[in-house]
Amino acid sequence: MPRVKSDKLDATFAALSDPTRRSILSTLSRGPATVGELAEPFDMSLPAISKHLKVLESAGLIRREKSGRNFNCSLQSDAMQEAAEWIAGYRDFWDRNLRSLDRFLKSSGKSAESRASRKTNATPSGRRTTPAAKKKQTNKSR
Repeated sequence: MPRVKSDKLDATFAALSDPTRRSILSTLSRGPATVGELAEPFDMSLPAISKHLKVLESAGLIRREKSGRNFNCSLQSDAMQEAAEWIAGYRDFWDRNLRSLDRFLKSSGKSAESRASRKTNATPSGRRTTPAAKKKQTNKSR
């Protein structure tokens, strides 16, 4: 599995854990935007939006640049790429293990079917009966 600096990965996932910040990233995925444009859909103050942007910026998910009196924000792909690579390593791990489990269950299913067909000669308690035991039961019922 890929090695990623833990602090950077932690900052990325911490930034992604908030729905407001994920919404901001979604907006920025369509292109750069000013802080005012990013704040529009939210019922919060510009300082509150600015705090969210600082978290995203410190995680390396966005870049803010001053242009005159405005700050323009844009997505940065490096931190997200590292998180995606980390997740992909675990996805590969789980895919391999789940395929192995699937093969095991399919082969066990065939074994279970053959065991079930052998149980047709079973007693109510689930034990298989031997020919001698069957003969003994037949004689008792007569």
